[in-house]
Amino acid sequence: MKSNLSFEYFISKKTAKSIIQGKKVSKPIVRISIISIGLAVIVNLITIAVVNGFQKEVRKKISGFSPHIFIMNASDNNIYEGSAINANQNFIKTLSSNKNINSINGVAYKAVLFQSKKNKIHYKLSNGKDTSEISQQVSGAIMKGVDKNYNLNFYQENLVEGELPDYKNISSNKHILISKKLADKLLYKLRDTISVFFVKNIPVKRNFIVVGIYDTGLEEFDEKFVISKLSTVQELNDWGIKSFIELSDTILNGQIIVEANVQGGNGNYRYNWGKGYQRKSRFTHFPTKDTIFQLIASDYWNNIEGINEKNTIADTAYLKMTITGNRNSPCDFKLNKLGQIERKYLKNDGSKFSIQASEKKVIFETIKGKGSYQKYIGGFEIKVNEWEKLNTVLDKTSKIIDFIPTKYGEVLKTTSILDNENDIFVWLDFLDINVVIILTLMILIGIINMGSALLVLILIRSNFIGILKALGAKNWSIRKIFLMQATFLISRGLLWGNIIGLSLYFVQQKFKLFKLNPEVYYLNSVPLDLSFVEWIILNISILLICLISLIVPSIVITRIKPIKSIKFN
Repeated sequence: MKSNLSFEYFISKKTAKSIIQGKKVSKPIVRISIISIGLAVIVNLITIAVVNGFQKEVRKKISGFSPHIFIMNASDNNIYEGSAINANQNFIKTLSSNKNINSINGVAYKAVLFQSKKNKIHYKLSNGKDTSEISQQVSGAIMKGVDKNYNLNFYQENLVEGELPDYKNISSNKHILISKKLADKLLYKLRDTISVFFVKNIPVKRNFIVVGIYDTGLEEFDEKFVISKLSTVQELNDWGIKSFIELSDTILNGQIIVEANVQGGNGNYRYNWGKGYQRKSRFTHFPTKDTIFQLIASDYWNNIEGINEKNTIADTAYLKMTITGNRNSPCDFKLNKLGQIERKYLKNDGSKFSIQASEKKVIFETIKGKGSYQKYIGGFEIKVNEWEKLNTVLDKTSKIIDFIPTKYGEVLKTTSILDNENDIFVWLDFLDINVVIILTLMILIGIINMGSALLVLILIRSNFIGILKALGAKNWSIRKIFLMQATFLISRGLLWGNIIGLSLYFVQQKFKLFKLNPEVYYLNSVPLDLSFVEWIILNISILLICLISLIVPSIVITRIKPIKSIKFN
């Protein structure tokens, strides 16, 4: 003997075709209900795909420019204008062991001004004469310094001309990567040498070579970021100490003057000439033997010994002096027309030269300090493996770093991309609210239409219901029959909705037919992203929600009495 479910399924299947074809009254309503379910699937599928794709693409591009997590000086509020921190930190090893962290890199930022090429513009005056003028534009940007280990895959994916800078090569010090937006604005082309202005203690001009041009479509960020070598930005920021020893142009009491030239730090310098730190930056010397002068230069705040102070890491420079001739003869060195010691340069860069006295010649060779600026960075960039793990990694990183003094006495803090680019991510979160509203409205429309269709089917088949009741069928069994018939209708709507919706999905992914204004939406075309799990959940949810909501309209069946319904027909 077959179960009740088999009986209900058998009846609903046998009458399904007649329901879909229907009578003149029910046919349009049934079709409308199928179409409404199909539209709900199409709209909901595309809505979820668009929002997912949009959030994913914008998040991916923002993450290419801005770090997921940034470690910086606790007193700073802007990662692009922060003060320096030491590049050698104990916590790096601890953080590197976290499996959710993809990379940790030291970076530095510097605000710069780019000057465009000269642009000659021709035009006519009101009197009809031809004239021209030359104009140059200036545009501000942020130069981001990265080292040889920095992952530039994001820029590789968006590279439109040239190549990525190879910062493993020493010759790439002046190579930079700029955006197409900036290149077009300032008339730059690949391999152009361009002028860049910085503000140090005084304005400084440097020339760089454009080796690559990228275009992410994120115009607000494209125009802002330029990629350069880390050591270049470190030096331009005046972080650390940079020193060298030089020979004064004058003679004092028959002796030469050796003096220190120091840059960077806080400007309050201390000098160690071999007898401990002191304030003396110069001294006189009577050259009688070959000597190598050593200078260790640093800064200080109150105590010249630097005890219990956060002093800048020192730099060491040398001046090599070699004497030929009568070593003990007077320092009657030749002077030029300005009364300065006359020098004969032995190297083009001026680092080696000689000065001539009547009975001896002294050769000097300057060995500049490497500079301690390379030991400082603007902060550490942390990239996570999965976006979903961002907050987990941030919490763990914060516990290790936030407001805990380092071995250098620095107090650091961590910030996330959600804070640094807050406006964009708040906007992206609002899209989720839009999705909920659209999903709710479309499902509600489908429920109303399916409910109407079911009521119409019940009313026009009241005779059929009466006969089933007369034959002993229970109310719930009859309700099941109509719910199963509704399932056939919903399934038909789901089928057509998925065919059309998925077709639109794959066509847009392949051909990018629907374009966007990148200045407003950060992207050139409408992105789509829908996982298989989301697609399954969407279809099952629509089916279940519609069926559950139809249980209430099916109660009408319980109110139909066999005698009246059979007579009615």
